[in-house]
Amino acid sequence: MMFNIDFSRDLIDLHIHTNISDGTDTPSTLLEKVRSKGIRMFSITDHDDFKGALAVIKLLRPGDPAFVCGAEFSCKDEKGSYHILAYGYRLCSKYIRELTGLTHSLRMKKVTARLDFLKNEFGFFFPEREIGKLMKLDNPGKPHIALLSVKYGYAKTKEEAIEKYINKLFIEDVYVSPVQAIGLILKSGGIPVLAHPVYGNGDQTILGKELFDRVLRLKNMGLRGLEGYYSGYVPKIRNEVLGIAAQLGLYVTAGSDYHGDNKMIGLGDISVGSLGDAPEGLIEFCRDVRKIVP
Repeated sequence: MMFNIDFSRDLIDLHIHTNISDGTDTPSTLLEKVRSKGIRMFSITDHDDFKGALAVIKLLRPGDPAFVCGAEFSCKDEKGSYHILAYGYRLCSKYIRELTGLTHSLRMKKVTARLDFLKNEFGFFFPEREIGKLMKLDNPGKPHIALLSVKYGYAKTKEEAIEKYINKLFIEDVYVSPVQAIGLILKSGGIPVLAHPVYGNGDQTILGKELFDRVLRLKNMGLRGLEGYYSGYVPKIRNEVLGIAAQLGLYVTAGSDYHGDNKMIGLGDISVGSLGDAPEGLIEFCRDVRKIVP
């Protein structure tokens, strides 16, 4: 089925989280919001998981927006930390399943270490039923442990729980490397894209030559795109990222990083729909990525 998008009026959002990871919307609620917002093309990019993508595929009906299978992977090596987005992979591929299985196992080890640390260092006690529910989540992390800490009166806010207690634990850096993640995404038929390049793992600011060298290094590993439009960009930053993408011949994507009530970011908050002249890299990505058009 043919699919065309007019960037002068059509909205897209390729960076969205559901409650499968650290968002608050269920896949069905998210799909209803996408429909009501008038978004023409979207992707679910839950952390280290494709269950959100699977759930949305089952809910799609004729006339719905085009959908792209997505996921977001936290990576690290001796040069730094990265969030790598995977788009358009084959869900049946053993390689995307290998990657999600690996990242999930590392995540669960960190959850166990943090729970033990809070108990032994600060005397935080959570009932076994709560720990059991936590460990059954698809992708538990700091926010989930922080909310438990607030629920049982050990902290006043989620932010306080993370900064004052959870972050006091040093966990040895055991991550999937970017070369490993990029390689498995490519083998699965997907397109690896660097999320919010300027902000690294979310806590950094990387610009100029440092940013260019970082992207070039990842391109040499097989990276194929940059998130050129992002809710946190000012025009100057957006233009720098778009310039690097054009110079290196990389795809461009656009995503809000929507998390529902967990972040003050609106669905479709990217400013792409107001642009008449989309960069060639974004046009090419929307044309080339494997997508489902109900």
